[in-house]
Amino acid sequence: MGIVLWIGALLLARLAAAQPVESLEANWRLESTIAIAADLHHVQGIDVEGDSLWISSVDAPAGKGYLTRLELRTGRVVSQVEVQDGRRIHPGGIALDGDSIWMPVAEYHRGGPSWVERRDKKSLKLRSRFEVADHIGCIAASKGELVGGSWGSRTVYRWSKAGKELERRPNPFTTEWQDLKFASQLLLASGNASKTEGAIEWIALPEMALKRRVTAGVTDRKVTYTHEGMALRGGRLYLLPEDAPTRLFVFVAK
Repeated sequence: MGIVLWIGALLLARLAAAQPVESLEANWRLESTIAIAADLHHVQGIDVEGDSLWISSVDAPAGKGYLTRLELRTGRVVSQVEVQDGRRIHPGGIALDGDSIWMPVAEYHRGGPSWVERRDKKSLKLRSRFEVADHIGCIAASKGELVGGSWGSRTVYRWSKAGKELERRPNPFTTEWQDLKFASQLLLASGNASKTEGAIEWIALPEMALKRRVTAGVTDRKVTYTHEGMALRGGRLYLLPEDAPTRLFVFVAK
């Protein structure tokens, strides 16, 4: 099995090399930078809809996790709830799904365990949740299922929305995905490829085939643009890499 996985990773690496080279700086234009008018401690994931921005974040010294809804144009906080449950203080990457928002809340170490929570996107109240015996650091929601990544997304999971595990597999890509979304039936994944380079990758499921890759450099604070939160909505790419003072970077394709 190890040889099979190695051969599969090699083939995927060759496929990646064959893809057209794109970069955030060369192929996208920075449209705006929005200052977040709150100290959200260590930011994790984001999602965007209309004039609303949702951010998950953690304050590890205080043992608290947060889900915050903000006004997109101003970065002003509209509402906020604490989401920690005992030692599970670490919310991960988040994903909108109709009138709900999905979010993992894990213990702050590799290996978990975690809750995968479904919350009301307006009130932020908990609607339902299921347990996973691993640290789930990010999640994406499609019409029929959920896809999540472990710590650094070294393992990729698929679940039904009722919490039944459908599949788990090693991640053949080296990028440590931090936030996931679905875009045109492809899994959109972003994270760190190294300390100085990030990446956004479009992945076809279930075969885990790389369809597109955009590399990303660092902000003027030397943080990779894809370090934490990512969303792609209405042709705009939203990236939220930094802790306080936190800035949301909005890009459009050139």
